[in-house]
Amino acid sequence: MSAINGRATLDAASGPILVLNCGSSSIKFALFDSDALALTRRPLWAGKVDGIGTANPCLVETDVASTLALDSERPYHDALQAVRACVQRRAGGQLPAVVAHRVVHGGSKYNQPVRVDRQVLAELRDLIPLAPLHQPYALQAIDILLAEAPGLPQVACFDTAFHRTLPPVEQVLPLPHALSERGIRRYGFHGLSYEYMSIALAERHGTQAQKRTIVAHLGSGASLCAMEDLQSVATTMGFSALDGVMMGTRCGALDPGVLLHLLTTEKLSVEQLTHLLYHESGLLGVSGSSSSPKTLLAEEEVNPRARAALALYVRRIVREIGALTAVLGGLDMLAFTGGVGEHSAILRWRICAALEWLGVHLDGEANRIDASTISAAHSRVRVAVEPTNEEWIAATHARRLLRDGAPTNSDYALA
Repeated sequence: MSAINGRATLDAASGPILVLNCGSSSIKFALFDSDALALTRRPLWAGKVDGIGTANPCLVETDVASTLALDSERPYHDALQAVRACVQRRAGGQLPAVVAHRVVHGGSKYNQPVRVDRQVLAELRDLIPLAPLHQPYALQAIDILLAEAPGLPQVACFDTAFHRTLPPVEQVLPLPHALSERGIRRYGFHGLSYEYMSIALAERHGTQAQKRTIVAHLGSGASLCAMEDLQSVATTMGFSALDGVMMGTRCGALDPGVLLHLLTTEKLSVEQLTHLLYHESGLLGVSGSSSSPKTLLAEEEVNPRARAALALYVRRIVREIGALTAVLGGLDMLAFTGGVGEHSAILRWRICAALEWLGVHLDGEANRIDASTISAAHSRVRVAVEPTNEEWIAATHARRLLRDGAPTNSDYALA
């Protein structure tokens, strides 16, 4: 480590930036050129290891899959080794200058990117119960690299960080104040995606995006973020990534009385309840067949439960858009991103059809082809579709930390 103008910096080395997005059964990775004058948004190369912990793990590069042999005793370790070997081969033997990790939860302490050492890692492990689907696997990858490549700088980029601008009234939960002092409050998630959207929407739509904007990040996980002047002022996820809209396998907002009932009357253990809320609920739970909107859309004509699941999914999103519009005092732009938001014209149409009272009107052809602007000319609210790019955001932060030192809150935003 060194210092520039009193700020902690990483010892810069030449080489690409490796971005890792680690989940329970997959490791997505992307390689960016750190030596370029401007960090291009398209990676030099990207891929993923899929099926970790299953009988058929594979390495996927540009839609070409090759089988992998992973040790059943340490599959994640071997998967990460496969990524490292693949990266080194693709980079002509050059090692990464830095590894950037998407880390879902930074808690109350970490609201900007940070180099991870053993102390930081231990503090981030304390947050695993708040994001059990994602936090453990990013930290496992960091731990492996700390042990095997201790000189390789690693930077954690937090999904909670973008929401540091939430006003206090949006952070507090209606619980005893002592719990708030122990970090039990609303945080918000999908921050890397929303940070990218704050940049891309401003570039494409100018001052329109700086007004009252709601971004709908709809994927297997889903949330909405209300922005003013490109900053988060309200969001649907709160203390954990379970809150807010209905998701693929997660319930979204739920009456806490239901949880008490399941614990006391149904006698579910904490482990059983956790699994139910994270893995058995949402679209999968209601439909009984799939967590994928695309699959459910294909079968809704013959499957009433699929039809009911999609209707609830749309209703919950519409309800939250209405609530966020009330907080904003109106709506000037609605933007869709994430796998579902970017590619499901049918669901975008259903959501927007329920928002016509707000002055939302779609152009059918523009919506069909996933155009960047899908609202009709007479629509009072501009409706946009914008692919997200969390990897580029993480790479940008890692390069900035590598070259310039840890950013302050005032220079954290890239816009």
